[in-house]
Amino acid sequence: MNSADHAPGASYPFLKGHGTENDFVLLPDHDGAVHGELAAERVRALCDRRAGIGGDGVLRVIRTAAIQSISGVGLGQDAEWFMDYRNSDGSISEMCGNGIRVFGRHLALAGLVDPVGPVPVATRDGVKVLTFADGAADGAITVDMGAPKVLGETAVSIGERTWPAVHVDMGNPHAVAFLGDAGAGGDLAEVGALIEAPVHDPAVYPHGVNVEFVVRRGPAHVAMRVHERGSGETRSCGTGACAVAVATALADATAGGGDRRDTDYRVDLPGGTLTIRWTADDRVLMTGPALVVAAGTTTL
Repeated sequence: MNSADHAPGASYPFLKGHGTENDFVLLPDHDGAVHGELAAERVRALCDRRAGIGGDGVLRVIRTAAIQSISGVGLGQDAEWFMDYRNSDGSISEMCGNGIRVFGRHLALAGLVDPVGPVPVATRDGVKVLTFADGAADGAITVDMGAPKVLGETAVSIGERTWPAVHVDMGNPHAVAFLGDAGAGGDLAEVGALIEAPVHDPAVYPHGVNVEFVVRRGPAHVAMRVHERGSGETRSCGTGACAVAVATALADATAGGGDRRDTDYRVDLPGGTLTIRWTADDRVLMTGPALVVAAGTTTL
């Protein structure tokens, strides 16, 4: 069965989960028989917070071999499972840091992987490796997010305000803007409700960008708000927290703090806290919680 054969009104399973309140609808579709080419209209219906289940995005749980046969994605990736991630507007995104922890939590709870030992997950940004705390299905999950790409300076604007920003690519693009230190003019409230997307340079970000606004809270400790392309403001963004930690570590080094790699940075988000370490061998490790909170069937 492909998505065209999935008759209107026919039911299919879903789960709901979140990582630091960045929430997702999960669609178990292990062999691609339920959703085929996952339609943007279905994603939007599922993520609708009034008429649907509600979420910042959709995570389809599918075997890598199955998505390869459907769309050719994931070729050459040595992992059984593929995270097929869509933003709430139905658009495809390369990677989602909170989402991949929720994805991994489901795989462990469902007995689809053994949490004792590294768990590889294929994505549109390559294979990411998950490590479960104490080898258990519950507890924190650490994800090796790969090497960051620092691509220079840019700027973002809201209304008449403009801030310089650092362009960091974590498999998806980020513009990290520092508002200043807390108590010295840095105020996350000043960026407003973020109802409308911040303005960015389309030449730098032709496919849109995630924008992070950051204030310092202390040594190796920052707080942030984020506007995600395709979703708007969310309670958390894992790849965004990674980009923020990298940009902060670079700023600390420039300010005379020396090489800040292998330092644990605490990143506070509206939905919780993530710990990010940029290692000396140029890997970004993200550690945080992930929960699956509901399961059922839907006809959306």
